Amino acid sequence: MAENTNGSGGGGNAGLAFIVGGLLVVVAIVVWFVFGRGGGMGETKDVNVDVDLPAVSAPATPGN
Repeated sequence: MAENTNGSGGGGNAGLAFIVGGLLVVVAIVVWFVFGRGGGMGETKDVNVDVDLPAVSAPATPGN
């Protein structure tokens, strides 16, 4: 049998490698944001808010 010598063998693998490489870059960026910058895990923040409002009195009723 004759071999395929026109150079078209394996051309689809380049496109697949490009897609897989792009996906790896996206996953690496997501991992960096989640784990490298804390991702909301680790140290806990203690938020203590104290709201003291002045007492509000109703106006006096006129004429009684």
